[in-house]
Amino acid sequence: MTLLQVPLSVISGLINLFTSTGLWTGSGVDYNATCQEIAASVSSASNVYYYGSPQFGNDTANWSFTNSQNSTCSFEPANAQDVGIALQILGVNRTPFGVKGGGHSPNPGFSSTLGVQIAMRLFSEVVYDQNAQTVTFGMGLVWEDVYSALLQYNVTVVGGRSFGVGVGGFVLGGGYSFISNEYGLSVDNIVSLELVLPNGQVTNVTKSSNPGLFYALRGGFNNFGIVATVTMKAHPQSEVWGGLISYAEAEWDAFNNATVNMVSTVTDPKAAVYISTDYVIGEPTVITAILFYDGPNPGDIYDDFLAIPSIEKNISTRTFVSLAETIPLIPSLRIVTFWVAVEEFTLPMLVMIQNQTVFYGNLLLESSAVLISYDLVPLLPSLYNHSEAPSAFPSLRGPDQGHSFIEIIYGWTNESYDEVMLQAGTESAAYMKQFAVDAGQNVSNALQYPNAAAPGTPLVNMYSQAALDKLGLIRIATDPSDVMGLAGGWKF
Repeated sequence: MTLLQVPLSVISGLINLFTSTGLWTGSGVDYNATCQEIAASVSSASNVYYYGSPQFGNDTANWSFTNSQNSTCSFEPANAQDVGIALQILGVNRTPFGVKGGGHSPNPGFSSTLGVQIAMRLFSEVVYDQNAQTVTFGMGLVWEDVYSALLQYNVTVVGGRSFGVGVGGFVLGGGYSFISNEYGLSVDNIVSLELVLPNGQVTNVTKSSNPGLFYALRGGFNNFGIVATVTMKAHPQSEVWGGLISYAEAEWDAFNNATVNMVSTVTDPKAAVYISTDYVIGEPTVITAILFYDGPNPGDIYDDFLAIPSIEKNISTRTFVSLAETIPLIPSLRIVTFWVAVEEFTLPMLVMIQNQTVFYGNLLLESSAVLISYDLVPLLPSLYNHSEAPSAFPSLRGPDQGHSFIEIIYGWTNESYDEVMLQAGTESAAYMKQFAVDAGQNVSNALQYPNAAAPGTPLVNMYSQAALDKLGLIRIATDPSDVMGLAGGWKF
């Protein structure tokens, strides 16, 4: 039988089989051979795994199904030197790869690949230096690992609000936190980074040792190598007050009034609130607030919220870890997120967000939508005043960048509706931004947060042009062979 006599369905099946196993890639690159070369070259402490092993499943699993791919193999490096060996092999062979810490990015291909999946899970140490008042931790951790390890020392770092979020992308992308009003973003609190350069060398990057890379890595993601560990400032952490409280749709007006009262009158940097309006399939719309006060007693700051009849309430004085445990986890779905900067949450804006939640919740039901969520992050105007050195993000820190934010999160199940969800969220985000501008808020030129920007967002919408020019030059100097271009993510 000649090739022309083989049924097309059989040919297609063979191509899919060879592609999924790395035996054929369509690009002339044998991904499987790269896997074998890495396995033969690194130390015995590191491992390469293949489809069918539990380790491979863990290494390639992602919270968002939109960022899930079956790689040819997974590589678990045990030390920075082995990361360097792998990078050199990947660069020579021109094999695509992904770098996964906690696996939380929803954007397609950002931490996944059909080539070699580098899983950083063995970089899991948390080391507190009492003399320097710093914490060094590995990029394979999620935030609950870090917070739990630091409980015994009564310190914390500026990190993620929710459990399940990986430290790597969060820290390297910016990092808004419950304590950002007090200490700024995660990038503002970085002291040093252990970086594996694209040429395989390992270096420690600080503000004094390499100002250019220190700037670029703080908000510039994986464009300059692979960060193995990061050292951040430690901050005192006593017991905190707060937790989750949720309300039925009938309480929306009272909730909006309580929100406006808080954001317009409270200037205590220890106080924060994270609000979510969720349209969940088969359920009535629910309004949820995570109340947070960085101390055991908030006084009367949250009295308006507590006076509203609630359907669920888990509020107390507790540890930081205990409070974070009350935050609901977003289920594993196909996910897309969007980001809108505002100056202030006014009553008309809150009503507009309420209407957007209900409108798009109803509209997208037929597109396999499971979750339509509009999250509000009010912060103080002093948010961007905590940095000791410029950073790639936020590259602009002026009053025209907004200091409060709306994050849109859409979750659905059917891959065929990916474009529908992307288009709907894009339209909603544009409408809300224009609403703020029309209301006189100075946010027409506000940049988007890269960690929450939707796939396909132009770089100039997240970074100033001057920053992009600078980052491009640093990338060329650091990675002239474009090794990191073989990995996904935002690319300069």
